[in-house]
Amino acid sequence: LFVNVLVTIQIQLAIVETAAFVSPCANICHNADFGRIRGRKCSELQQHVDISETADRDLGSLEEWASVCGVQRASGLQLVGETIDGILDVSLVTNENLAANSPVFFIPQEMILSSNQAVQEFGRQEEAEAILYKNGAESELPQYYLMLKILYEWERGDQSPWFPYLNSLPRWFCNGAGMTAFCYKCIPPLVASLAQAERVRLNRLSVKKVPFLSVETRGNPDLWKWAFQIVSTRSFEADDGSDDLRIVPMADLVNHGTQASVEYTYDASGNCLVQTTRDTPAGSPLSMIYSDPTNPSSLLAKYGFLDESSPATFCKIFLPHVNDELVNLGYAHDRMLFFKDSGEVSSEVWDVLLYQVLTEQGQLEQRNEFYQAHLCLQQAGGNADEYEAIKERIHEQYYSETSSKLWEHLDTFLHELNELSSKAYGRSFDKHPRLPLILRHNEFVKNTFLAVQKRYFG
Repeated sequence: LFVNVLVTIQIQLAIVETAAFVSPCANICHNADFGRIRGRKCSELQQHVDISETADRDLGSLEEWASVCGVQRASGLQLVGETIDGILDVSLVTNENLAANSPVFFIPQEMILSSNQAVQEFGRQEEAEAILYKNGAESELPQYYLMLKILYEWERGDQSPWFPYLNSLPRWFCNGAGMTAFCYKCIPPLVASLAQAERVRLNRLSVKKVPFLSVETRGNPDLWKWAFQIVSTRSFEADDGSDDLRIVPMADLVNHGTQASVEYTYDASGNCLVQTTRDTPAGSPLSMIYSDPTNPSSLLAKYGFLDESSPATFCKIFLPHVNDELVNLGYAHDRMLFFKDSGEVSSEVWDVLLYQVLTEQGQLEQRNEFYQAHLCLQQAGGNADEYEAIKERIHEQYYSETSSKLWEHLDTFLHELNELSSKAYGRSFDKHPRLPLILRHNEFVKNTFLAVQKRYFG
């Protein structure tokens, strides 16, 4: 339910020479207005947000609420919904050209959900924190307190000032915490381990020892899981050194993109300012980078979507023993890459494969020569020709062996991937509704591997 508040808000985008937002003048009453909403007293007849996976998202009331509470936005911004695998995905699109450094949103501090403010509001929950420390989840304390804030406001129902916001949020998630045990059996080992880690994070954040939540809330696993999902997929750490985890209503509708078009900042009062980082033409969705765009498996596990614009994916080469030399050569998920469109293999993959070949053949002196040339090349700056020549010579000498190892990896992984996907074929998508996304992820990885195979082996 939306509460009509008789206020008039002058919404105006003021731009100074730096193209950043100017905070509203003191006589703009959005702060007072939000306080009036917060001050409502609970009644016996409350409407609560329906968290069932099939519940509709009320986006109309969200926009009205945001306007009343003082959100300022650039003209031409529009919420656009798209149904993907039967689920509504919402993004922000600009219908007007936006120059770089243009203001997009001003969101008042009072609307922002903050882990630090939740600690101040509820106090330290020592008994609950003791359980988190016992579970090895002490690093999740900011997420935990933000979860508690979500649950507390959910309990208040339509008496909560955040009710329109909560009622606009998704209920359906395809990430690791939302997957079933069968889902884990249909995805490659890396994404399966990342997805299962999300489920472990969920299970560690118990709310059973939080006294200010009702017994019903503490005993409702679906509600606890929903709060976890909201915080996990919509919160970002503030860039002001406060270690504060924040959810910023309206700005959290900016989706992930391989190339960011906007960024968040905060002013001295804690208001959130969103502005463009590059020229953004009309018709473009606003985007920011959630995490490494070359690791679509990680994005699937944490956020529950497939970034098909990702230029590359981790090559899926897993070594039983990784020493410091391999790390220095570039053994890392964001450097050992297969490129989707070109089929190109990153230089780090070739270096690691060569290091393996030299190790397996007992060519330790040549391996050391190769590695020392690599280190010198990193430190050489402009005088790199000598060391590049050494590396190139050894690569050429063992190209047959390293290319054979690459072929073996490609062939083996593609076979394993087909077996994983085949487990999903014939299964009911009604019973396993996340399978379409999983199959699209597997197909994305398969096509990338096939592109590599075609480029190097015809």
